[in-house]
Amino acid sequence: VPPFIQSESAIFLSVNRNKKSVTLNLRSEEGLEIFYRMVRRSDVILEGFRPGVARRLRIDYDTVRKINPRIVYCSISGFGQNGPYAERSGHDVNYVGIGGVLDLTGVRDEPPVIPGVPIADLAGGMAGVIGVLAALLAREKTGVGQYVDVSMLDIVVSWLSIYAGMHLIGGVTVSRGSNILAGGIGSYGVFETKDGKYITLGILEEHFWRNFCRAVERPDLEKYPYLSLERRDELHEIIQEIIVNRTLNEWLRIFEENDVPCGPVNSLREVFSDPHVLHREMVTEVEHAKVGKIKQVGFPLKFSEKWRVIRQPPPILGEHTVEVLREIGYNDEEIENFRKKGVI
Repeated sequence: VPPFIQSESAIFLSVNRNKKSVTLNLRSEEGLEIFYRMVRRSDVILEGFRPGVARRLRIDYDTVRKINPRIVYCSISGFGQNGPYAERSGHDVNYVGIGGVLDLTGVRDEPPVIPGVPIADLAGGMAGVIGVLAALLAREKTGVGQYVDVSMLDIVVSWLSIYAGMHLIGGVTVSRGSNILAGGIGSYGVFETKDGKYITLGILEEHFWRNFCRAVERPDLEKYPYLSLERRDELHEIIQEIIVNRTLNEWLRIFEENDVPCGPVNSLREVFSDPHVLHREMVTEVEHAKVGKIKQVGFPLKFSEKWRVIRQPPPILGEHTVEVLREIGYNDEEIENFRKKGVI
């Protein structure tokens, strides 16, 4: 997927640091034996094949746990390992569509809008990490590993969270643009400023509403039913008429001085030059073997005990094949023979 830097995909470079790359032909007996030798020395296997593929390749959980009973094996797929959709193909837009997120995203009485980031893909990866860590912790008590089945659709449905509760318990069906946190109230949204930029306001609590009224010098609005769903459009228009009179930076200064939840709508360029983002070390730099120095998103968790969170840059395809095979006991003659036979 473009863009490319010296034939390396920028997307690949952005998501594959701290990994080693080994090329291995799993359709060969020698390739399988190499894989099984890796299994004996491993704690975790993570795979993202469509259900059934790992079994056909003889690298599925039932096979590898006989080799290493302590292995934690995680499968991430669109719909999970069972159920009527299990063998369907799919991508992020399909999962958020079936999972209800797409129907909640966008403007009231307008078509659904695809979210700007791949929610199901990212959530699936995060859930996989949580599942693996939980299984590793359980292994400390039981001495055995287990299988973790992650469905991106399941994760999307779980992220419906409060809206699921409103529907399942309260019998309320939330429609697009009508829920409180997605355009349903006039004081929680996006507004255009005098200079054609956009500012976000996140006013839910009463004291923030009072702060806003004071900041914009409109004490007459303090008693306004600002959380009213029925008067959402009216209030949004009132606020927009106020906001359009000043520039983005003017409003940011005024609202920050008056403790009003606000923020700019940043472009990617603005995000990665934002002083707070930079202070939090969310832009970092690594040295790539082929491309040279590349900038990347930093690690979002900060720990009191310091260690190298980024241990190595993204690999070149097959860069560590020889290194890893040596680590698991193969000599150079065997490795060269594997290469000649197309095993690696």
